[in-house]
Amino acid sequence: MEIINRRQRMSSVARKVRREEDKTIGLVPTMGALHEGHLSLVREARRMCDVVVVSVFVNPTQFGPNEDFQHYPRDLTKDTALLTELNVDYIFAPAMEEIYPKGFATYVKVEGISDQLEGASRPGHFRGVATVVTILFNIVRPDFAFFGQKDAQQTLIVKRLTRDLAFDTEIVILPTVREESGLALSSRNAYLDEDERRAATVLYRALRTAKEAYKNGERNSTRIADWVRSTVETEPRARLDYVSVTDADTLEKLEKLDDRPVLIALAVHVGKTRLIDNVVLNRAKQKEDVTVKTS
Repeated sequence: MEIINRRQRMSSVARKVRREEDKTIGLVPTMGALHEGHLSLVREARRMCDVVVVSVFVNPTQFGPNEDFQHYPRDLTKDTALLTELNVDYIFAPAMEEIYPKGFATYVKVEGISDQLEGASRPGHFRGVATVVTILFNIVRPDFAFFGQKDAQQTLIVKRLTRDLAFDTEIVILPTVREESGLALSSRNAYLDEDERRAATVLYRALRTAKEAYKNGERNSTRIADWVRSTVETEPRARLDYVSVTDADTLEKLEKLDDRPVLIALAVHVGKTRLIDNVVLNRAKQKEDVTVKTS
């Protein structure tokens, strides 16, 4: 395995793999602080592709002015050890100036779906995501890129970006990975103390309540959102940011649920940590979330 820090070197390696070796490249974009959710993406990339590249870059342009960029967990040594075990070929861990050179002034925004949910709560967040994904795709030119369903809105934006800008990359979305408690794995879970970690399971409980209501015949989106809201309110350490019931493919707000896939998404503050989660209803052949044992 090689750790690459320079943009030009990564482009050169990827070009050689594609042209001279005629091999497929899988890219797993991450901000590091890797957990089992990331590793599930890496395993699928290893299964599907000849060469696997994992990028590790804490992207400043997707953080707001009062968010946790400076304190976001970083541990490249630990990440490297985990990726070595999975037989990753290249880690692309660029310095800031390799991604955003001096004078950088070009940004990418996917209109419409970037302004809702996380986009409304975190203005500019998805402009940063779309920009860094575009840069990574241009550097690596992957045949496949792997993302997790936990960041549901992000997956829709990346898919639209890939289509609209004609990237020759197939986007692969894998199920959310959860602890046995139901808590979705996230690098930000590291901020939670023991009591907050227990409290954070309210996100999954709220989504499960909404899912049960749907299974029992509830089709009114407002009442389903109210089920989620009331469940979150049972946890004193939790504060709801938003809950949304939308078309899973377009984020169109729904009043009455029909046969279309439905995304129920929420964001909740637990203590000082903001967490997101979601569930998709009514999607044919939907892959189930993955549960893992945690120490």
